[in-house]
Amino acid sequence: MWPPWVKATPSSTATGATCRSPTFSSPTLKDIQALLRDDPHQPLACPALRRVIHRARLASSALRALRSAFASAAPSSDPLDRRRHGLVLYFTSLRIVRRTFEDCRVVRSILRGLRVAVDERDLSMDSRFLAELQVALGCRQPTLPKLFLAGRCLGGADEIRLLHESGELKALVDGIASLPPSASDCEACSGVRFVLCAACSGSHKRYSDKTGGFRTCGECNENGLVRCPDCFAAAL
Repeated sequence: MWPPWVKATPSSTATGATCRSPTFSSPTLKDIQALLRDDPHQPLACPALRRVIHRARLASSALRALRSAFASAAPSSDPLDRRRHGLVLYFTSLRIVRRTFEDCRVVRSILRGLRVAVDERDLSMDSRFLAELQVALGCRQPTLPKLFLAGRCLGGADEIRLLHESGELKALVDGIASLPPSASDCEACSGVRFVLCAACSGSHKRYSDKTGGFRTCGECNENGLVRCPDCFAAAL
């Protein structure tokens, strides 16, 4: 009825010895320490424990492989992919190149005249916008301005002027959310479209209790600025 390895012999019963399996040896303190260190090169004296640890390591490797596969299959982080139904304008507010500045000013004036919400991305205020535009156009030195509608580039200043004069631009942006009356005179940013980062007060550095020193703030750009929440909400 009982397996032979659980039957106690008369001598063991008489002496009060504990029954042990002939095929199982209990783990030692050395085995437990090796398990806590997770050292694959540390030999384990207990064969059963060695098999358990081996299976656990295989399962852990499989989970890491699955996690990597899901991460590689995640949706693109390109902001243009997340805003397929809006207008995105890449421009610069710097006056270094006069013609570029004037082209950007004209396109912004045209869009504001149409009273449509536009996600304006000033490359002079945040260098990350340049990387986005390079990826979107597939070139390292894009010209400005560039207007995107639903993830598709409509062109620069010359193309936008022609579309506006022919009336096609108004037809294209039909259905885009209207611009709020107060969007051009935002009280939070005064039309700059950026405000100081509240997490680091514009220093782009934050103190870390873990390292006991300062680290780069991950909430803002290199200038310690974040996009104005009021203006950005109006463009959504």
